[in-house]
Amino acid sequence: MNDKPYGMICPITHACEILEPRWTIPILTELWAGSTRFNDLRRGIGSISPALLSKRLKELEAAGLVERIEDPATGHVDYFRTQKAIDLEPALNELAHWAQRHIKAETVLCDGDLSSLMFKMRRYIQTDALPNRRIVMQFRFSDPNLDYDTYWALIRPGLPVEICTSVPGYDVDLFIETDRRTLSLILLARTTIARELDTGRLFLSGETVLARTMQSWLSTTVYGHGEALQEAEAALFDSEPAEI
Repeated sequence: MNDKPYGMICPITHACEILEPRWTIPILTELWAGSTRFNDLRRGIGSISPALLSKRLKELEAAGLVERIEDPATGHVDYFRTQKAIDLEPALNELAHWAQRHIKAETVLCDGDLSSLMFKMRRYIQTDALPNRRIVMQFRFSDPNLDYDTYWALIRPGLPVEICTSVPGYDVDLFIETDRRTLSLILLARTTIARELDTGRLFLSGETVLARTMQSWLSTTVYGHGEALQEAEAALFDSEPAEI
C-alpha cells in the first residue's frame, strides 16, 4: 500500500506497510463493529472524505483484507472482512487495551465527532435491558457550534435502534442532557453515570425507571482500564466547571 517499503526484514514493519496508512485501522474496526455499507462506514468512522474512504477500501481489498460484494439485483455494495482481517482481531484488541491504560482521556476526546458518536449509539443501547415496548430518548448537547445539538433514539421491539436528528413523532420517555465529552467518557468507561450525575454534567428527566437503570442498558467499552485510573481522570474533569 506504500510506494516505498521500509527495507527491513521484520514482520512488524511489513504489517505496518499495510496497516499504517491513515484511516486503515478505523475502517477495519468499523467493519468489525458490523457496518458493511459505504455510507454506514463513513458515518461510523467520522471525518473521512468519501474519496479517501473509497481509496482505502480498494487498497484493503487489494491487500486481501476486505471483500467487496455487489448484489446484481439491487446494485447495493457491501464490504466484509476476510479471514485475513479477522485474524487481526487479537492484535487490535491488545492495541485497544494498551490505549485505555496509557493514553489520557483528554487526548482521546480532543477531536471526537458528535455525529459519529451518536451514530454508534445504536450499538451501545442494550435493548434487552429495556422494557419490551417502544421507547424514545432525547439527547441534548450543550456544546457550542454543533450542526445538531439534539438527537433522538427510537427503540422498538424486534427492530434495530434508530438515531434521528428530527423529532420521530412520538412522546419522549427519557430526556438526557449532557455534552459530547461527558458522554464519550462514559462510553469509554473513563467515568461512570453516577459520577457525572453528581457533578451536574449529566442530567436525566422523564421516566424514573429508565433514568435509574441507565447503567444497565447503556453499555460501555469492553476495554476496561482499571478503577484507579478512572478515579484519577474523573478527579481531573471534576475540577473543571460543569458545562450544562
